[in-house]
Amino acid sequence: MSKDIKRVAVFTSGGDAPGMNAALRAVVRSGSYHGLHIFGIKRGYEGMIDGDLDRLERSDVSNIIHRGGTFLKTARSERFLSAEGRRQAYQTLVAHDIDACIAIGGNGTFTGAHIMYEEHGIPIIGIPGTIDNDLFGTDYTIGFDTAVNTAIEAVDKIRDTADSHNRVFFIEVMGRHAGFIALNTGIGSGAAYVIIPESSRSIDNLVEELQMNARRKKLFSLVIVAEGSNLGGATQIAQKVQEQIDYYDIKVTIIGHLQRGGSPTAQDRVLASRLGDAAIHGLLEGRKDVMAGIINDKIAYTPFDDAINKTKIPNEDLQRLAEILAM
Repeated sequence: MSKDIKRVAVFTSGGDAPGMNAALRAVVRSGSYHGLHIFGIKRGYEGMIDGDLDRLERSDVSNIIHRGGTFLKTARSERFLSAEGRRQAYQTLVAHDIDACIAIGGNGTFTGAHIMYEEHGIPIIGIPGTIDNDLFGTDYTIGFDTAVNTAIEAVDKIRDTADSHNRVFFIEVMGRHAGFIALNTGIGSGAAYVIIPESSRSIDNLVEELQMNARRKKLFSLVIVAEGSNLGGATQIAQKVQEQIDYYDIKVTIIGHLQRGGSPTAQDRVLASRLGDAAIHGLLEGRKDVMAGIINDKIAYTPFDDAINKTKIPNEDLQRLAEILAM
């Protein structure tokens, strides 16, 4: 175990995700268990530049495991994109005798952490907190399960009105560059069609499916669209379909930021707790410039460079299953 690590700063950055508070709780309590002093940086890299950090005790993270969002707040920092901004952030860490950092966030957060390590050598371990589930080196990211459950609950409600009015609903879920939320929501909600960035399916394919449904007297359908799909957003796709099919009453619903909020599911709470503890253990073992993830239900450490730059593809069996179950 590393004897050089005594004072650790933890922060959340980028988009919030349900379960971040559970991860913070685990970092503080696991760190305290191992005799470390844990400091919380508020507002991510912005707070790191401004010196906005305080010591966190076990009691400070009581009664937060069930809360969505992040009690340390989060922000996207333009200043940290510059070498001068990162130098100021590092000077803050030095002034507070911080030996290492734990960054909770997604791709942008880890990109900043990786550059910070390369420029200033501060040991940093990342915890994947993003609803998109798009980071290489972990089967699941914190917040993904909650986001999917939130989306499915919304789709279930939309199904009622789609059935009542014999409508086709195009429902847009989050996922700018990845289709994990859309794919799992589609299967979990029994959707007729799922459109994701990783798919090569076309508008013509979709029109054929809807025409086939009409011939089978299926009078309503649910189409799940990832916001960054290869065919455009739900509104654009609906317009293209309406141009070719005039006998369906077509509606669009964008679920939006509902998916980011709310109390985390049990799965996200347990995952966040495991990864918070894994980040502390990783630092004590001398790891740095890596992300703590979970692969095949075991803790795994992946270099930031791989987590950021390697592509994670939705399970092909799930994509095939989505097509089969929609028939």
